[in-house]
Amino acid sequence: MVKRKTNSNSEAVSDWNYEAKVAEIEAIISRIESGELELEAVFDQFAHAVEYLRQCETFLHQRQQQVDLLIETLSDE
Repeated sequence: MVKRKTNSNSEAVSDWNYEAKVAEIEAIISRIESGELELEAVFDQFAHAVEYLRQCETFLHQRQQQVDLLIETLSDE
């Protein structure tokens, strides 16, 4: 198997998956709600969830822009 050299940012983008991030957010919520985490871990987990939510929001915004552009293109024809 040949390994490609990629920078970590483009690799992270190509491996990013909306459904996987939503599942991670749900898992974090479950861990927090379980009450079994120490306070510091709750804050860390919460910070991760917020970052994942931002990523999901950006993803959805980009896809909405693409859909709007496609609709505009269809309207122009």
